Order: sequence, then structure tokens, then C-alpha cells
Amino acid sequence: MKESKSTKLNQQQQQQDNHQNVHLSPSKLAKLFDPDASWDKDQLGDVLHWIRQVVGLICGLLWGTIPLVGGIWIILFLAISSGIVYGYYAMILKVDEEDFGGHAALLQEGLFASLTLFLLAWILVYSLAHF
Repeated sequence: MKESKSTKLNQQQQQQDNHQNVHLSPSKLAKLFDPDASWDKDQLGDVLHWIRQVVGLICGLLWGTIPLVGGIWIILFLAISSGIVYGYYAMILKVDEEDFGGHAALLQEGLFASLTLFLLAWILVYSLAHF
């Protein structure tokens, strides 16, 4: 009987914690630019993933609107995206990349999903605006 009560209490506490974590408080927003903040591998991976998604969407919309064509623009997107991610974790957060699996693991975080989003946005905007 005690186990079921403690289990219910733990579940209620987890639900409250999850509900509180849904909202982005100013302290969480400040953590994004705080080099002294502690990060675990999943948190940093999520942030890098979403940075890449935003960059992919913006570049895809921009490339399609201008209208740019050719493979060089894909390479340029990859360079811009990787440069922004590297600058964020190395220069702004100043994390030790070895704690998170090295540069390759951090630079690969969200890469293929952002490339897909970039290509989708680029092709759709280019096709709709220029044909």
C-alpha cells in the first residue's frame, strides 16, 4: 500500500515538473547565452538542433525568393549553418566539446533534418514564386 501511495506522489510531482517546464521563463532564455550555465548532452543537442532548423528555414526561404540555383548554394548553406552552430557552442556558450562527444557530434546535431527543411523551403518557394 505504501508503494502505491509513493508511486502516485512521484507521478504527481513529475506531472507538475513537466507542466512547469513547458513555459520558457526568462531564466531559461538567459541560459541560452550564459557561458557559465551547465548543459547536459540532450539539452545542448536540442538547442543546436532547433538553431539549425531556424537557419535552414530562413535560408531556404531566402534562396527560393532571390532565385538562386545550383549546388554551390547547398554548400554555402551547410557552411553557414555549421558556422553558426560552431560559433554558438564554442564562442557564446564556451562548452568543452569533448564532454559532448567532440566537434563532429555537435556539428552533426540536426544537420540532416535542417538540410531537408532547407531544400523543401527552397524548392517550394522557388517553384511557387518563379513558375
